[in-house]
Amino acid sequence: MPGNDFYLSPAQCRAARALIAWSKGDLSSASKIAKATIAGFEAGRLSPDEQTLQGMKRSLEDAGVLFIPENGGGAGVRLARPASASIDTDETETVQYEEYLKNDAPPGAGG
Repeated sequence: MPGNDFYLSPAQCRAARALIAWSKGDLSSASKIAKATIAGFEAGRLSPDEQTLQGMKRSLEDAGVLFIPENGGGAGVRLARPASASIDTDETETVQYEEYLKNDAPPGAGG
């Protein structure tokens, strides 16, 4: 098994591709790794060397995938938030905009 810094499971690879809508061919083109190697790895038939896993993982990361290490909740993947994101994504905070504070609906409008 490769070192923790470069660990990539077949399930993470499949999930990462699905997250960014990449085919095995897309990953093959981006990583310069044979499509058959990717297919065999994802199916659990092949155990590529660490350099091959690094290449696949790096290509997926460059495309916006963030790999989540095993931390008691299970390893996984998610989309990385772009550095240029200007939207506040703190979902623990409720924001009420002033224009929505007054009730301007006619009587009986419901809702």
